[in-house]
Amino acid sequence: MNKTGLPAEQTGGGRERKVTLYRNGSIYTAADPFATAMVVDGDTVAWVGSEQAAASIADDSMEVIDLRGALLAPGFVDSHMHLTETGIALAGLQLGGTRSARELLDAVAAAGGAGTVVGHGWDETTWQDPTLPSPEELDRASGGRPVYLSRIDVHSALVSASLARSARLEELDGYTGSAQVVRAAHTAARLAARSFTDAERIGYQEHALRHAASNGYVALAEMSAPHICGPEDLRMAMSWNKQAGTPLVLPYWGELASSEQHARSILEGFGPGVLGLAGDLNIDGSIGSRTAALSADYADAPGQRGSLYLSVDEAANHLAACSLLGVQAGFHIIGDAGLSAALDAVDAAAAEVGEQRIRAAGHRFEHVELADPASVERLARYSITVSAQPGFDAAWGGPGGLYEKRLGDRRYSMNLFASFYSSGVPIAFGSDSPVTPLSPWSSVRACLEHSNPAQRISARAAFLGHTRAGWRASKHRNPLMGQLVPGAPASFAVWEVEELMVQVADSRVQSWSTDPRARTPLLPALDTGSDPVCLQTVREGHELFAHESLRV
Repeated sequence: MNKTGLPAEQTGGGRERKVTLYRNGSIYTAADPFATAMVVDGDTVAWVGSEQAAASIADDSMEVIDLRGALLAPGFVDSHMHLTETGIALAGLQLGGTRSARELLDAVAAAGGAGTVVGHGWDETTWQDPTLPSPEELDRASGGRPVYLSRIDVHSALVSASLARSARLEELDGYTGSAQVVRAAHTAARLAARSFTDAERIGYQEHALRHAASNGYVALAEMSAPHICGPEDLRMAMSWNKQAGTPLVLPYWGELASSEQHARSILEGFGPGVLGLAGDLNIDGSIGSRTAALSADYADAPGQRGSLYLSVDEAANHLAACSLLGVQAGFHIIGDAGLSAALDAVDAAAAEVGEQRIRAAGHRFEHVELADPASVERLARYSITVSAQPGFDAAWGGPGGLYEKRLGDRRYSMNLFASFYSSGVPIAFGSDSPVTPLSPWSSVRACLEHSNPAQRISARAAFLGHTRAGWRASKHRNPLMGQLVPGAPASFAVWEVEELMVQVADSRVQSWSTDPRARTPLLPALDTGSDPVCLQTVREGHELFAHESLRV
């Protein structure tokens, strides 16, 4: 026995489980909002409490980590990201800072290495002259190497003439002869550019996992789909779960099923582990590429309303099939016409298999950017989880931003976080990395500073949406995931913070540093000009990342 009163249990290998005492910090826990210390025994939170109590239980059998005022909080869960794509973006050309076609071409010309030049992040709406380079200009800049440069939303790309020829894009929908490709032509170009070895794939995924761990993530919902990658990509992503030193991968596969038998066959092809046929099974495209399906014309492109990639019947069959199996179904949905089609499909599926089966399956819709009150109520009726990306609004929601350019006043109906919460729609947050970065506190801040003040939510609601809600969205069986209470899995991150406080979304209500009456756990102040720095990330007792200053 040690001073915690817990037995020093043995692992399967015969060695004693490690016990760690964290003290002299701030513990974000519902068990005690003023806790300053926590004990981790193996993979489990064993105790939380005061500094005085910590002093009395510390002994030589424990590793003692002095937090020096740091915050220890549940680890982040990214509810929508792309592992290999993130690794490729981290290793490839970073084009988010380019402000003209000339700068983009200069970046291509400076690219080292051999093979296809891959880059990500350009956004012509931030350029003074939005004219894109031609396929021939890309060929000249690359010295003849194939070029694939994904737009910030990854729903279109610039491709060189050489890549267009080798992938035979001229035969496909979405190819016009210009460098920018969409729809089927973009899918073919992306798959052609992703012709890399297993070793390269491992490297990209590991890079993304390490990067996520260094930013406080303990789990990542991987949204694979046939138009993004092959099945081997998801299988490799799932294989990381066999080891303990990386964030947990929550795997989804976005392939359309026509029947219960078909859905079962798809899932059996992967073996156990895939959580559902959901994620980036696209109902429509994106606002930036003007492929999101709208009920009225784009404000800057009269006559264009985007594209519906699935019919209501196809989506309904998919939902019914997954509901009968009791697994999650879902779709990528951006525009209001896309959402209407998806909800009509839910109605049809419910008529076939019953509303109870629909609710029990825990279906999830990704993004759900443009919505109206009636659609929000329909989502709530069926308990459909919305997996949303606050970084989208931070990047594109402000005055003069992409949403206003593409949608005009409809921008005020984008990313209705407060409306979802008030209507009882389950909501979880993610990044859609590499579309927006794996930067969790920036994402929490985006919820507090939504471009539409009516849609702002509190820091606490946003934090829960980035942690505990992510586990619930994946239907994880342990109800204690995302909490730091005795008996819960020890999955958390330690943060160096400037100040802790309670922050509310309504600017008319004062934020305060402490309020003993409310007994509300404190979170980092996010108006200091800098984000908290991650000092350590732990998943179920296994350290995934440690900053060099943690144990100094």
